[in-house]
Amino acid sequence: MTDNTTELKANTNPDIKIKIVLGDTQSLFRLGIISTLSHEADIIIEGEASSKEELIDKVTCTIPDVVLLDINLPTGNSLDLIKKIKQLLPTVAVVVITPHIDSEELFEVIKAGASGYLNRDVNANELIKVIRKAGSGQYPISDMFASQPVVATKVLSLFQHLAQGKEIESFISPLTPRETEILNYVAHGNSNKQIAVQLNVSEHTIRNQITCIFRKLDANARTEAVWKALERGIISFKLYPSLQISSKKSADSSGG
Repeated sequence: MTDNTTELKANTNPDIKIKIVLGDTQSLFRLGIISTLSHEADIIIEGEASSKEELIDKVTCTIPDVVLLDINLPTGNSLDLIKKIKQLLPTVAVVVITPHIDSEELFEVIKAGASGYLNRDVNANELIKVIRKAGSGQYPISDMFASQPVVATKVLSLFQHLAQGKEIESFISPLTPRETEILNYVAHGNSNKQIAVQLNVSEHTIRNQITCIFRKLDANARTEAVWKALERGIISFKLYPSLQISSKKSADSSGG
């Protein structure tokens, strides 16, 4: 495996592990993922499954940090499965693995609450990077908008169509200006820590404000809150470069 530097490195604390459950139809693919991740000290495979029922059992028994989910997992709709997992365990990040990147499918998995979306031929470094981001509470699915602008344009068009096709529920946003600002950062994949650095407040404050956002939007997860805000026109999913916080800026701001 090529040793390329990734944006998010392994946690140096040996007691902190990212727990993974893998749901995929192909046993050889699962073995390949397990072999790849076995080299990472901060990632541990808690279970694997080849069907919806088996995956739900593994997830509820092990309570992982990240679920790697084959979009074509048999016995049930995978979008409904994502929603089910998020209902059972809102803090679990679901990373969808697909045979090919598709804008309409990406649109649907975002609405369902997925945190990541990867092509099945993803390389090891990218897979590990996405797992670490998702496991730390980030939203790596937003990286698709920067890396694949054609797909991004199509997805944004679908969101705009969704918003236009619905009557606006209220002309007044239920969120305060600061909460709206924080939700914009969330929509662009920033973690609580990154948002706290950018806004010069504590991470605890950001957690409390995100909890308020969830309550006001009747959402259980970050992706659901973003989707509901987009649907109601509270935020606009545009690629604002100013909202992207580089790791260098975060380190400089924190005195690293």
